[in-house]
Amino acid sequence: MHYRRFVPALAAAALTAAFAVPAFAEAQTGSTWNNVRYNFGSNTWKMDSKYKPMEVKYSTDEKPGTIIINTRKRYLYLVKSGGKAMRFGIGVGRQGFRWRGTEKISRKAEWPAWHPPAEMREREPHLPERMEGGPDNPLGARALYLGSTLYRIHGTHQPWTIGEAVSSGCIRLRNEDVIALYDMVKVGAKVIVE
Repeated sequence: MHYRRFVPALAAAALTAAFAVPAFAEAQTGSTWNNVRYNFGSNTWKMDSKYKPMEVKYSTDEKPGTIIINTRKRYLYLVKSGGKAMRFGIGVGRQGFRWRGTEKISRKAEWPAWHPPAEMREREPHLPERMEGGPDNPLGARALYLGSTLYRIHGTHQPWTIGEAVSSGCIRLRNEDVIALYDMVKVGAKVIVE
């Protein structure tokens, strides 16, 4: 009789031990899949405070309103007057998807719909042809379209990716940061990606 009670209890304890430790570790450190860090745990991911927005000293010959993106350092700078800039932490293109150049903001959108390009759907066949805007949309709360390219500066519902090289070439910010940036820039603003 004791044996019948002991075996299920032992099995339950073994399952708890097997899954509790990895889940705890994952919640604390995240996990990596396809060279991207994900937070599948129940704890809130804490972004490194160095990526939070802040006004900084910034020397440039570019005029106020210009956006300069430093992909190596993972920062976007919105040039202000007086040798200052508003700095935001960003996520950038992963290896093979990085790019450099100068564009202009051609369009702005709130809660934009997402149309994954054919090349992306070929790499990731599970993607839809279109996803309406909303909190689960990969473009997040706002998007700033860059010229006639497929690239955008946009929000993300995955804030733990800020500071990482994870995208297919787009520049991502936390949703609250892209909302602030969206309100500060105009269509036609120059964007330099270094």
